[in-house]
Amino acid sequence: MPSEEQTAVQYYVGVDVGSASVRAALVDGAGAVVAHAERPIQVWEPRPDHYEQSSADIWAACCSVTKEVVRGVDASQIRGLGFDATCSLVVVDKQCQPLAVNSEGQHHRNVIMWMDHRAVSQVRRINATQHRVLSYVGGAMSVEMQPPKLLWIKENLPESWDKVGYFFDLPDFLSWKATGVTARSLCTVVCKWTYTSDRGWDDSFWKMIGLEDLVKDKYEKIGSHVLSPGEPVGRGLAPDAAEDLGLPEGIAVAASLIDAHAGGLGVIGADVKGHNLPCENQPITSRVAMICGTSSCHMGIDHVVRGHAAFPELEAKAAASAHSIYTYLNSHLDLIKKSLPVGFLTVDLHVWPDFHGNRSPLTDLTLKGMVVGLTLSRGLDELALIYLATIQAIALGTRHILEVMQAAGHDISTLFLCGGLSKNPLFVQMHADITGKPVVLSKEVESVLVGAAILGACASGDFASIQEAMAKMGKIGRVVQPNHEHKRFYDKKYEVFLKLVEHQREYRSIMNSL
Repeated sequence: MPSEEQTAVQYYVGVDVGSASVRAALVDGAGAVVAHAERPIQVWEPRPDHYEQSSADIWAACCSVTKEVVRGVDASQIRGLGFDATCSLVVVDKQCQPLAVNSEGQHHRNVIMWMDHRAVSQVRRINATQHRVLSYVGGAMSVEMQPPKLLWIKENLPESWDKVGYFFDLPDFLSWKATGVTARSLCTVVCKWTYTSDRGWDDSFWKMIGLEDLVKDKYEKIGSHVLSPGEPVGRGLAPDAAEDLGLPEGIAVAASLIDAHAGGLGVIGADVKGHNLPCENQPITSRVAMICGTSSCHMGIDHVVRGHAAFPELEAKAAASAHSIYTYLNSHLDLIKKSLPVGFLTVDLHVWPDFHGNRSPLTDLTLKGMVVGLTLSRGLDELALIYLATIQAIALGTRHILEVMQAAGHDISTLFLCGGLSKNPLFVQMHADITGKPVVLSKEVESVLVGAAILGACASGDFASIQEAMAKMGKIGRVVQPNHEHKRFYDKKYEVFLKLVEHQREYRSIMNSL
């Protein structure tokens, strides 16, 4: 909690809804996290590839963590509130009550999570249209975007479809709960719904894919009023929501962001003067923000580590040494590397990490994980090596994305990392070495929460622009430079990485020729 000397300080609240938990932070005008709280949220997996949540459970967790971080703070010092969340789909009925997204009729389970893959046939049909809006999302739509999920509901849950009042992206649901205003964020509707910043909604697209009903109601159900992130929503925090959240009624509530984008906001606009970085005198488009959270990293790494036969031994030894399992694995790799650079231990072990399909840059949900070079060993050494190979695979995937961006005309010189795995020095160094680019770490590890608070700060009017808020509240911590002596090794690893996916597609082609 702030000391008496800080009583004149102005604060902003950032709320971040992740895949497994809700977090809140109280952030000051210099971007420092003063207080932080976290609560778990429930995930249902009623069948394979179906992942659901409860909007009531999520909102209750938002209220709990927000009350905790502002406890003891003078209400007059709290100026604004910003939300970010996963790009999950929330469904409510015409009375604004939760509406089932499942055949069991469980209305409290009214959220289709971002990672849900139920709409496979729907996304294939949508992509087959080759409609012009697909060019705005990389040429092909992901199964994790909202139009295929909407079409799935219409085709599989007609009773729910007929009762729908609103479909929200989860970040927009939160700003609606806070204000009672159904405005949508430009971030969510552009990134996940096919709204285009130059033309808005395209009637012909929705009609072509069989969702013409959304056009008939003038897009009321999915968003007829769109705001830029950080713009104030309505008249601020509504009375009921203020009581629920423990915040002052009427404070500014910002148009929201998808969680990864909030992380970018919290780190990418920081002042880099004096850090000898190539992006210093370049436009902000020379920077890429990587938010190392559940979707980009944890799922793949946890999958290979926790599923290994030596995991119980790892867990016990990590606990005995009072370290996390990843810190322990990093130190174990140092023990077995001998005279080699640690990254070279995987010369014969290669991973393609798309255990849940590829989101970017291939947008191919049919891709599977691959591991080449397994032995009969079941010990801790082998677990450490496959952990290392998986971290390298994620960094090689980042290089793949950067090269596709480069081919499309982008010129990226510097990576900005934040999120849980940015605390892992091996993960960070592998990204620097494999991409050949310097990695900037945020001073505040919780950059996503800082990004959400920046939204609230912008909405409050305390900063002239979102760019000013980013520059003043985003702070650079450590800079990690690539080891260029290892370039040849990682060039070869990347060559193998691309061969893996090429071979996987060849195998599928062979089997499809039956």
